[in-house]
Amino acid sequence: MGILGFIVLGLIIGAIAKAIMPGNDPGGILITMAIGILGALLGGVIGAAIFGGGLGEFFDLRTWLLALLGSLILLGGYRMITGRRGVV
Repeated sequence: MGILGFIVLGLIIGAIAKAIMPGNDPGGILITMAIGILGALLGGVIGAAIFGGGLGEFFDLRTWLLALLGSLILLGGYRMITGRRGVV
C-alpha cells in the first residue's frame, strides 16, 4: 500500500476512532488524520509482532482492524496527555 493509501486509510480510520471514542479533543481534521496514519503504522507493528504479518492490501479486513486498533490506542494516549494539561 502506498503513501496515498495510508493517507486515505488514516483519514477514514481516524474518523472512525473518534466516532468510537467521542469527546472534546483539541485539534481538527489534521490531528484526526495524523492519529489515523500513525495508528495504521502502529497497527502494522502490532500485527507483525502478534501475527507475523503487518498491514496487507487496502481492502483487506485485517488492515482496517489493525489500523483501528492502533488508532484507538493512540487516541487514548493522546487524550491522556492532553487531558491533564488544563487540570490544576
